[in-house]
Amino acid sequence: MSETVAAIVAAHRAGRQSPAQTVARSFQRIREHNDPAIFISLRDEKDAIAETEALAANKEASELPLYGIPVAVKDNIDVAGLPTTAACPAYSYTPTRDAIAVARLRRAGAIIIGKTNLDQFATGLVGVRSPYGIPTNPMRADLIPGGSSSGSAVAVSTGLVPLSLGTDTAGSGRVPAMFNNIVGLKPSLGLIPTAGVVPACRTLDCVSVFSLTVDDAVTALEAMAGPDRSDPFSRNRTLSRMSPFPTGLRLGVPRDGQLIFFGDKAQEAAYAAAIEKWRALGATLVSFDLEPLYETARLLYEGPWVAERYLVIRNMLASSPDAIHPVTREITIAGSRLSAADTFAALYRLQALRRTAEHAFADIDALVLPTAPTAYSTAQVLANPIELNSRLGTYTNFVNLLDLCGLALPSAIRSDEIPFGITLLAPAGEDALLASIGRVFQSQTNLTLGAKGVVMPPLADLNLALTGDEIPIAVVGAHLSGMALNSELKAHGGRLLEATSTAPDYRLYALPTAPPKPGMLRVEAGSGTSIEIELWALPAAAFAKFVDAIPPPLSIGTVRLKDGRGIKGFIVEAADIGSAKDISAFGGWRSFVAKTG
Repeated sequence: MSETVAAIVAAHRAGRQSPAQTVARSFQRIREHNDPAIFISLRDEKDAIAETEALAANKEASELPLYGIPVAVKDNIDVAGLPTTAACPAYSYTPTRDAIAVARLRRAGAIIIGKTNLDQFATGLVGVRSPYGIPTNPMRADLIPGGSSSGSAVAVSTGLVPLSLGTDTAGSGRVPAMFNNIVGLKPSLGLIPTAGVVPACRTLDCVSVFSLTVDDAVTALEAMAGPDRSDPFSRNRTLSRMSPFPTGLRLGVPRDGQLIFFGDKAQEAAYAAAIEKWRALGATLVSFDLEPLYETARLLYEGPWVAERYLVIRNMLASSPDAIHPVTREITIAGSRLSAADTFAALYRLQALRRTAEHAFADIDALVLPTAPTAYSTAQVLANPIELNSRLGTYTNFVNLLDLCGLALPSAIRSDEIPFGITLLAPAGEDALLASIGRVFQSQTNLTLGAKGVVMPPLADLNLALTGDEIPIAVVGAHLSGMALNSELKAHGGRLLEATSTAPDYRLYALPTAPPKPGMLRVEAGSGTSIEIELWALPAAAFAKFVDAIPPPLSIGTVRLKDGRGIKGFIVEAADIGSAKDISAFGGWRSFVAKTG
């Protein structure tokens, strides 16, 4: 039976199971599962166990977030001492050092056990373009495993490892997640350095994570995130921590008639059911125009980015073209025919499309799409390899071009036993938001995890305690999540702690300001009502700047919460109420705005 990362680490710390036993169990499961197409290479088991025992001998190691966790790594990511093939034997080399992502996982306590199969040179979403074979989909054997990170996804779904690394340029970290009923986390570009990764499209590549739960994926992301001077494509991004499910969540859904399912009615129905789950969770659904995203997707393979793939293997195409998978060769060689003029024309168009997307995302917190529009069998893809692969990228190809982050989630098992999944998308830097809402959605699906029937564990309590010099602040108006001024809080490094409400001792007024603002006034006990608010944490220096910029008639005072706590937050003095309208009956500013426009 598979287990989550969190459960295994807890067992190690409690002494119920040793890390060496866990690693040995992974090797045993690999032997028993007996699918040689999942792994391209494995570490020597004795060496892996010796490393694990050395780790466990360090008393401080038990506090590491991935203490003793076996991890599989896609074979276009360097692991010292193991060949990197990118699923092309003629390309193979043996690195002497780990990729940065792998090195950081090791420092977090992970044990690397092997390199997994992939669509050659990470070109494909199907998982069938490899001379090392086609991993069998454990959910339904006739289905493709999804690619390009095929082996990594299958290894997690089958319980061989609880965590694996893939890569994602056009959907390779998301499509296999759907086909294998697992989580696929595609981080913001540059959040995890890609030094030590064989490029597909270097400007678009990112390291991705496969796991059974969102929390497990975030644990791995936190271990790997952060810039590195050796990687010019890494970015100095701060990974926020997860927060409670926000009130007032606004999710984009495509306009009527824009979704494409290629005639797959079961897929269409599964997506509609997923949207209803979000509605039941309290999300507001906002119509979103997909056409600019579709146009962006067409740029990926019709535009100059194919030339990036060509750059990686152009010498091999010239010297030994037969060493390259014929489908990969056909796709990649087109990159040699693109001109500089073609490139600049595409870049100009992409910039315009990015600006359009920025405006569209300004009205929503995240976009919800099917991970893939349909599902195909291996036989179907082998008979029509390029067209069907292209269809699977309908909702993935535009993501990295538009600098979005993504989270692929299991959503349902169709009546024909084909897994269906959705993907949450948001602008770069919103990784924590996607995880915060995605973990709640996953817990509400009532699905077992992967292919082995693992029961979804209860959601762990989030660590919402203040850290360092953070100061909490209660917000009541346009600074609430998803509202007009929330970006100001985020720009000051704010993070959401919780959505809550005040003690029933307040009145809320619509102040005659431009733009409109609410004023929350404390009144005598028993003559007021409870008002919805959010608590945010700000670094001390940012708190001072934020408070200093608050315009009158608002001010900062102590706000009493329903549980008796006193938190600094937005208030208004009685002298400033004047003829302002009492809107207390709405229970909060968000409700007032929604119902009055």
